[in-house]
Amino acid sequence: MNQSKKLTLFSTQIYKTKCLSKRSKLFTELADATERLYAGDIEGAKWSSEHYKNGYTSYGSYDQIHLMTEPFLLLKNKIDQHVKNYIKMLGLDISLDNLFMSRFWVNVMPKGSYHAWHTHPLSVISGTFYLQLPKGASPIRFEDPRFMFFMTRPSLLNKTPKEQQNFYSLNPQEGDLVLFESWIKHEVPMATQTDPRISLSFNYDLKR
Repeated sequence: MNQSKKLTLFSTQIYKTKCLSKRSKLFTELADATERLYAGDIEGAKWSSEHYKNGYTSYGSYDQIHLMTEPFLLLKNKIDQHVKNYIKMLGLDISLDNLFMSRFWVNVMPKGSYHAWHTHPLSVISGTFYLQLPKGASPIRFEDPRFMFFMTRPSLLNKTPKEQQNFYSLNPQEGDLVLFESWIKHEVPMATQTDPRISLSFNYDLKR
């Protein structure tokens, strides 16, 4: 008897978990610290006007917020534990001791802002913690890393499971943490909601 077996190979693994409750004291402190940074960051606003259309990011001004105030440091310590879990899930031959948080920054995306397709070169693990996601907020969208090699591959049926589509939209909730390997191409589509989408993003690099 002819027996067939389906193999799923070379999977791309994304890590999503609830990191903090919205009712927690730390969540409130993070929201307050983020608002203060956003309101007072003149250099960041200037950098964002050139590099982050219609939005704000502290990437070009304050990109190590875990070294600035305690709430960001406490969140970083929580993220460390999830990065440790993600490394194990990926089967990487390293430990958390081999990595360090190289950058940690704020993103504020009001209506009309977007974050185009990109990767995080030279980093190992990247991710985002979500502080404010109003109704209708844009997802984080991932591209199949094989996409550029498909050549003559026919289009997929609409009913194909979303995990097998060429693009995957992940809709986190407030307090969620999403981790992904830094080489994975991703974007945040243009915001259409009224209130801003607020998140904290970061990179972990190898220690040299």
